[in-house]
Amino acid sequence: MSTPKFNEERLMQVLLAPQISEKATAVADKNEQVIFIVAPDATKPEIKAAVELLFKVQVESVQVANMKGKVKRFGRSMGRRSDVRKAFVCLKPGQEINFAEGGAA
Repeated sequence: MSTPKFNEERLMQVLLAPQISEKATAVADKNEQVIFIVAPDATKPEIKAAVELLFKVQVESVQVANMKGKVKRFGRSMGRRSDVRKAFVCLKPGQEINFAEGGAA
């Protein structure tokens, strides 16, 4: 199976931010996964190519979850948080992304 070619400009816009929390850290330690907030229209192959391009690591698999935004109150008015798409990126053994240094370790 050949690797599909993607527009490099598009790949730079796929990953929005890393998800850094206690749960994300626990998942990273246990399953060797890294969690990213991604664009709502991003596909699994695009996410894989973007992570490999930006962090120079090898990706084994990608799982995606669509998180619905919560309804919240702001005083008298009701507001709604925006929907978020999360990508759980499983790295190949021996691969690591260190966000404290700003790149691959």
